[in-house]
Amino acid sequence: MGDLDLKGLNILVVEDEYLIADDVKTALSGAGAVVLGPAPTVDAATRIIAGAPVIDGALLDINLAGDMVFDVADVLTARQVPFAFATGYDRASIPERFASVPRLEKPIKAAELGTLLGTLIGR
Repeated sequence: MGDLDLKGLNILVVEDEYLIADDVKTALSGAGAVVLGPAPTVDAATRIIAGAPVIDGALLDINLAGDMVFDVADVLTARQVPFAFATGYDRASIPERFASVPRLEKPIKAAELGTLLGTLIGR
C-alpha cells in the first residue's frame, strides 16, 4: 500500500469471500493496521463491533451471502466510525442515507484501498 502508515489503527473488514478478505487483511496488516475480522456475516461483524472499544475505520462488502450489510453500516455511523463500501453494486443500490459513503469497486486494488482509508481516517 505504498507509504501509507496505518500502524496501530483498528480496521474492521467485513467480507464474505475468503480470497478477497485475505487479500485485504494482508494489505492492511502490511501497512501496520490491526485487522478486526474479516467478518463474513452481519452477525459476526456485529459481535466484533460490540467487543471492540476502538474501531478507527472499516471496509464493508455490501452483500454478505445474500444479507445486506446496511445494519452494520448503521451501527458504525452511530459510533462515528468512518467506513467505505467494497462492492460490485452501483450507487443506485445503496440506500440514500449512505449516499456520501465512499465506494470501492471490486476487485479491490491495494493502492486504492490505502488511499481511501488514509483519507477517511485522516492520515
